[in-house]
Amino acid sequence: MIRKDRPRRSVLYMPGFNARAMDKARTLPADAVILDLEDAVSPDSKDVARKQVAEALAQGGYGHRELIVRINALDTPWGIADLEMAAKSGCDAILVPKVESAAQLQDVETRLEALGAPEFPCLWAMMETPRAILAAAEIAAATPRLTCFVMGTSDLTKDLHARHTPMRLPMLVALGTCILAARAEGLTVLDGVYLGLDDAEGFRATCVQGLEMGFDGKTLIHPSQVAPCNEVFAPSEAEVTSARRIIEGFAEAQKEGKAVVVVDGKLVENLHVAAAQRTLALHDAIASRAG
Repeated sequence: MIRKDRPRRSVLYMPGFNARAMDKARTLPADAVILDLEDAVSPDSKDVARKQVAEALAQGGYGHRELIVRINALDTPWGIADLEMAAKSGCDAILVPKVESAAQLQDVETRLEALGAPEFPCLWAMMETPRAILAAAEIAAATPRLTCFVMGTSDLTKDLHARHTPMRLPMLVALGTCILAARAEGLTVLDGVYLGLDDAEGFRATCVQGLEMGFDGKTLIHPSQVAPCNEVFAPSEAEVTSARRIIEGFAEAQKEGKAVVVVDGKLVENLHVAAAQRTLALHDAIASRAG
């Protein structure tokens, strides 16, 4: 069974047409791999890519890495065949592109059930159009199969006639709206890709911004981005130490009948304990993989 709380710091797109890349993904430290049948595959290569993705999933060997298949939209010539393959492939999730309504995800869910798909694969939704952002709350509540929002910031920037800027000011409303909707329904939410492969400083700054905004992790387009992304989205040693002190300090306060306590000069109450527990849970999950 797929845990909703599993680490999703680094989620790497791998083109389904590139068998060598999908093989390499078995050795990369990414938390999850998206085997892509959509944007990364040309129209004349769609059928070959679908076959190769099915073969890669059947072969396995990806270890702890969560495996997601991004299908083509169901209204394209390839979408139905993609969905049929993914439903029987053993992948962890199906990433649905260009989601703009709850009805779209409910249609995918109905088709999965008709195909006899088990509880998993779950569904992930690409949030990459203005209509998607405006319907984010509706989409987030569409189906229990939905576990993750993935921001498609490249398409969204194009549709908004906006610009890619270091601070991403044109994106903040859309990003924040999707974070709110995802958190309201208990979903994971992943930041969009960073296109500057030669700009390590800019990439790290965007990861930090995404972390501070509340994203669980980031989608990536190159293996070189995995390690720095993992580092940013993992709790630091100082954060882990602080989390333990908060939990221990609050537990002692409760024994004395107190509802709040001061830890390291800061007031601590229930909400801080909950955040500290999330930090330790993520730290432990990451540590278990390293072991």
